[in-house]
Amino acid sequence: MQNKILFVTDLQLFASKKGVGSTKNGRDSNPKYLGAKLGDGQFTKAGQIIYRQRGNKIYPGKNVGQGKDHTLFALVEGTVKYEKFMGSKTKVSVIENTK
Repeated sequence: MQNKILFVTDLQLFASKKGVGSTKNGRDSNPKYLGAKLGDGQFTKAGQIIYRQRGNKIYPGKNVGQGKDHTLFALVEGTVKYEKFMGSKTKVSVIENTK
C-alpha cells in the first residue's frame, strides 16, 4: 500500500499597507461669511454691503447695486426694505431718508 502525505495549510492573507486613512482627511475650506449684513428697517450708508450671496437668492431693487459676485450694496444713504415680488422671490431696496 502506498502512503499519502497530506499537507494542511492555514494560509491567511493580510494587508500589505497599514490602513490609516489620515491622508484623505484634514482639508477644510475657509468660511465665506455669506448672508444678510443688514436687516429690514436698518439704516445704511452709500456703498455699505447689504447682502452677500452666491447667485441671485435676493434680487436688487431701487437704490441697490449688485457686484460681480452677486453682493448687494446700497447706492444711497437710507433705510433697508426687503419685499416679496413675483410670488416667492425677494428683492431689497433702499428708501432714501428725506430731511
